[in-house]
Amino acid sequence: MSTGFELSREHEEFRRSVREFAEAEIAPHAATWDREHHFPVEVVQRMGELGLFGLTAPEEYGGAGEDGDFTSLCVAIEEIGRVDQSMGITLEAGVGLGINPILTFGTEEQKQTWLPDLVAGRRLAGFGLTENGAGSDAGATRTRAVLEDGEWVIDGAKQFITNSGSSITSLVTVTARTATTAPGEKPEISTIMVPAGTPGFTAEKAYDKLGWHASDTHPLSFEGVRVPEGNLLGERGRGYAQFLATLDDGRVAIAALAVGCLQACLDMSVTYALGRETFGGPIGRKQGVAFQIADLEVMLESSRLLTYRAAAMKDAGAPVEQFKRAAAIAKLHATESAVTATRIATQVFGGYGFMEEYPVARFYRDAKVLEIGEGTSEVQRMLIARGLGLPVE
Repeated sequence: MSTGFELSREHEEFRRSVREFAEAEIAPHAATWDREHHFPVEVVQRMGELGLFGLTAPEEYGGAGEDGDFTSLCVAIEEIGRVDQSMGITLEAGVGLGINPILTFGTEEQKQTWLPDLVAGRRLAGFGLTENGAGSDAGATRTRAVLEDGEWVIDGAKQFITNSGSSITSLVTVTARTATTAPGEKPEISTIMVPAGTPGFTAEKAYDKLGWHASDTHPLSFEGVRVPEGNLLGERGRGYAQFLATLDDGRVAIAALAVGCLQACLDMSVTYALGRETFGGPIGRKQGVAFQIADLEVMLESSRLLTYRAAAMKDAGAPVEQFKRAAAIAKLHATESAVTATRIATQVFGGYGFMEEYPVARFYRDAKVLEIGEGTSEVQRMLIARGLGLPVE
């Protein structure tokens, strides 16, 4: 089985086309969207017209079919994230958390109902997992769903849910306890699709976040929400396994978003270090500056290699445990490197790096959540340690 991770000529050509789109349609407006906390629906839909939401979907649902793969999705996320992390996470979550669970676990009827609009980028879907008090401990989910007269009745709340309350959100897939268990027993957790606008389902006021200001993120509440029994996604009681598989893919995609952040920090730092002059010459001639930028290059290259190695393993159908380990390594290294890179880039810019008129300030704010979303750095270390046979808790 080949798990080589050098990008093909087709991938590099695709990268150029996405970069042209990102620089023309997103980069000129990213600062304004960030400042105004504006979610640009029209640009999201143009990303759909470009085919970015359909890169991993079969042709029968409007996707790229054999012309697309997971590596292509990572390339697209990296290039969008290089100019705007908010739009990068919108794409990442739209595919990884919105489309992927339905594509992987849904019935044919569910796929035909929901995927065409999602794949085309006309609509978005969210994945409701995280709860207050049950973040990384997803088994502590308190949201409940009871089957009554052919309908699931859902009560509970979720938090930090991306793409969950926009004007084009069509549904949110939520995890819920679907059976009462005795103390100490493993809970039965299932996943259920809840269409937007269902009575009792409310996307609360959007969060006032440190970063990702142009990303749509809400807390959700469910009060006696009733959906058909057929809205169960996959097998009853398999929700825990389903969201673990979903997060494995998502970790590689988040790593790709971090690579985009790293590339932006390197590009901005090199340009500024060559143009900013002090004491009769560019600051880039000073080892204190140049060596830090050299470190950015090392972090970028190592993160990119780890990310696309994991993506190649996904595309090649590598064994689950092998892919899970590679995903955790890529996510941990790339996201922590991205946070460090934004600190270095801000330092290179000096006082200007602290000013919102320069993009480094936005990337500095956006980067921190990369170490948290879709599995914290601590969770990644735990997964890696367990893979080494260590009985870590």
